[in-house]
Amino acid sequence: MAKIFHASLHGLSKAKDLALLASDIGNTEWSDIDIEGSSFYLLIPQNSTFRQEYEACWKITDIMPVNSPGVKTHRDHFVFDFDLPALYQRINDFRDLTISDERIASLYELKSTEGWKLNNHRRNLANESNWESHFTKCLYRPFDFREYYHHSTVVERPRQQVLQHILVGDNLGLVCKRQMAGDIISFFFASEFIVSDGVIGADNKGRESFFPLYLYPTTQAEKDMGITRKSNIAPEFLAKLEQNIGYMPTPEAIFHYIYAIFHCPEYRSRYAEFLKGDFPRVPLTRNVDRFQQLSELGEQLVNLHLMKSPILDEITSQFINNGGGCIVDAGHPKYEDGKVVINKQKDGFIDVPEAVWNFHVGGYQVCQKWLKDRKGRTLSQDDIGHYQKIVVALGQSIDLMAKIDAAIPNWPLDAEYN
Repeated sequence: MAKIFHASLHGLSKAKDLALLASDIGNTEWSDIDIEGSSFYLLIPQNSTFRQEYEACWKITDIMPVNSPGVKTHRDHFVFDFDLPALYQRINDFRDLTISDERIASLYELKSTEGWKLNNHRRNLANESNWESHFTKCLYRPFDFREYYHHSTVVERPRQQVLQHILVGDNLGLVCKRQMAGDIISFFFASEFIVSDGVIGADNKGRESFFPLYLYPTTQAEKDMGITRKSNIAPEFLAKLEQNIGYMPTPEAIFHYIYAIFHCPEYRSRYAEFLKGDFPRVPLTRNVDRFQQLSELGEQLVNLHLMKSPILDEITSQFINNGGGCIVDAGHPKYEDGKVVINKQKDGFIDVPEAVWNFHVGGYQVCQKWLKDRKGRTLSQDDIGHYQKIVVALGQSIDLMAKIDAAIPNWPLDAEYN
């Protein structure tokens, strides 16, 4: 087998230039990169201690083969909004051909590109009779649900082939990334809505992928044949799981088990080196009690992240209005001794634990990001209530992640390794 060696040089450009001039292949201090048995080569040094057990696990793309990135609109400012009436007005204006192209372009900061012609798409949408049916909701960022117009005339990459399954019926999807940057391995989330490109990723190391749990019939022929939804879980994985635990769990139970695994702190730290370079893998247990326990914990986490858990009504923080009009100022929010301050007059939320304030989902510090994206906006009572529920959801997530860790007393998980 071929050998791979690595060397790196850090510092200022001038120092690196001098070092390179003074060295050659023969006198460079090389590191030997271990690639034996690996299916994925980063060409950089990597802690490979747990690689064999990790690569024996099931890759999520093999478990849930139908997946795609989130929608990439190229004009988020136009197709997303906090308020449905405002979004409706924009779309209605766009299809109103009595308004000139120049006026629409100026009013809504739109312009034609090589692949998108304003006049052509305005005419296409104006001629569509069911244009109002395309208003929906989107998970734009963690816990940030926005009104959205899902139509190819204004969205350049709607990912319809996959995301249609989240639109046509009750469904649920997993969001995760192929590559995870930084030291915080937290690029996992769940959604029952369409997701946007960048929903959990604030970097350029690959896009998130969305894995719907169910696949619905998409042609009239399938519907006429009475074909109903089927799970997006590979038969081979189902057979192995049934062999391991002695029965076939529901697709939801499997989804919740996977979600629990991905939110296990020990899983994230143990396999951090490999999670940074490829889609995550799922270890399977042979212990039926452990499977059920993890699935139940995962279900609680999913309900928190979908904002559907009844425990979210048990509000633990308070909003204090100090005369700032509930407006989120530029340069805010700020965290000061348990208070999330949103403006110079120090309006804000009190009794927010520091661990909650620092909690990340993917590349975003959730409590900071949600408010920062509302810069200049006056928080409504619904906004305030939603943020208070986010605080509860994150606090409960921290507790549940600790319980998931405790539910797996030993690693590797009792899966089969070759």
